[in-house]
Amino acid sequence: MELTEQLKDIKTELRLSMNGAVSQSMREKGVNYKLNFGVELPRIKSIAAKYEKDHKLAQALWKENIRECKIMAALLQPVDTFFPEIADIWVEDIHNVEIAELTSMNLFQYLPYAPAKSFHWIADESEYVQVCGFLTIARLLVQKGEMTERVTEEFLDQAICVVLSAEFTVRNAAALAIRKFMEHSEEHAFLVCRMVEGYASSENEREQFLYNMVGEVAGNI
Repeated sequence: MELTEQLKDIKTELRLSMNGAVSQSMREKGVNYKLNFGVELPRIKSIAAKYEKDHKLAQALWKENIRECKIMAALLQPVDTFFPEIADIWVEDIHNVEIAELTSMNLFQYLPYAPAKSFHWIADESEYVQVCGFLTIARLLVQKGEMTERVTEEFLDQAICVVLSAEFTVRNAAALAIRKFMEHSEEHAFLVCRMVEGYASSENEREQFLYNMVGEVAGNI
């Protein structure tokens, strides 16, 4: 089947699966897309399952400024043809948490260069590039968990700095990554506790948030 026909068929299925209530609810919560059919994730996955992973199809879907197409693009993109420069292009085109979360989950975490690339992203100045970096690191920590001492130091310094100073969206992604790092082992949890123990009686709201979050995670390990 020709690429144009595949795209047409996918869009037709998406329109037929449209859920106006979900789309409206997302708009009311400030999740804005140029076009959003409100199709629920299981349905998007079932449509994607009808197609083989295909680089050209995934790239074409990503270029469509449609929520469901972007979600499906990450599901259908083969890892071996998703080169680092393409990853950077996709990340720069992400402007909301939903797409950041789903693309990190369905694609970014499986890239062979994900560890290095995610650290490159968390050092970026763009909000959603940083979000993708921290969300990918969180996924990698669940998969593997181990980091070298130097990488651990770099990660924790950056993540703690972000939690204490960045916007809400990036702060949440960095906090999630810290959680996943701590949950890997008691040693990791102890290390983070030592780093934030000075905030125990801080009157700074961010420092209190970080101290309490770390204490809560450590208490559950």
